[in-house]
Amino acid sequence: MTTVLVTGVVKDFQLEAMRAAAPGAEVRYFATQAALEEQIEEAEVVAGNITAAALVRAGKLRWVHCWAAGPDALMYPEMVASPVVCTSSKGNGAIPLAEHAMMLMLMLNRDARAWLRNQEAHVWEHRYHGELNGLTCGIIGLGYSGQDLALKCKAFHMRVLGTRRTPQPTANVDEVYPHERLDELLAASDFVVVTAPRTPETIGMLGEAQFRAMKPTAHYICFSRGGIADDGALLRALQEGWIAGAGLDAHGEEPLPPDSPFWDLPNTIVTPHNGATTLKTRQRGIDIFVENLRRYTSDEPLVNVIDKHAGY
Repeated sequence: MTTVLVTGVVKDFQLEAMRAAAPGAEVRYFATQAALEEQIEEAEVVAGNITAAALVRAGKLRWVHCWAAGPDALMYPEMVASPVVCTSSKGNGAIPLAEHAMMLMLMLNRDARAWLRNQEAHVWEHRYHGELNGLTCGIIGLGYSGQDLALKCKAFHMRVLGTRRTPQPTANVDEVYPHERLDELLAASDFVVVTAPRTPETIGMLGEAQFRAMKPTAHYICFSRGGIADDGALLRALQEGWIAGAGLDAHGEEPLPPDSPFWDLPNTIVTPHNGATTLKTRQRGIDIFVENLRRYTSDEPLVNVIDKHAGY
């Protein structure tokens, strides 16, 4: 019998869906990761993260599913070197993340914070503001969330550029650039949105040269992972007017410290890496695992398998 150990925010009806998908398996739920790891020697499948110390004891383990879309916490050297197959919930938050990016673009483009300040002060002020129609959005990373964002940008009559590791025609993207032409994308974009995962290739890929390549009227938005932009360069870009502003949901350091200067920048909107925190995101992640559990017990190929050396 396949023993499946599960932890995380999982409801009873979701556990029942797991058991129904794999009627020959024993599915055990644990309220904490520590409690799960006490029985790790018995596990063939784990849904949730495990530590390197637990991995050493997991002699029967064949597959780990990460509830997050980005499996960063699971990609420690021991796991990467092991034969254990890892899958993720990538794609589960694509829709709300793209919505979050559109919200930030609209707020920045129209300076929505001025309306909020006026509302608090009971001030009735008419003013000219921008519109997204006709502007260009450059998307760094054309995975699930990047592609959904491209679709939404087209609904706002925007031009869409994108870059991905393997350039190929992509729906709703007017031109796809290789990484070698990133600066061209930056120079042409009114909004630069980072949807790419944090990997050894992407850490620090946006530095001073890249922010100086952007238009002084352009805005930077990041909702995938912090650290893809060098925080020092980004801060200078915002303080010194190399770019017009930013919408930051993902940050180089999280939680963002109370004394971080990003909180007080007048041209920046900060959200607490919260763009995909919806009940539907969680359910989509459960659905991915349930389908994979069915596949696993039926000897079918799994979906969302992580390339452990690429990091996603």
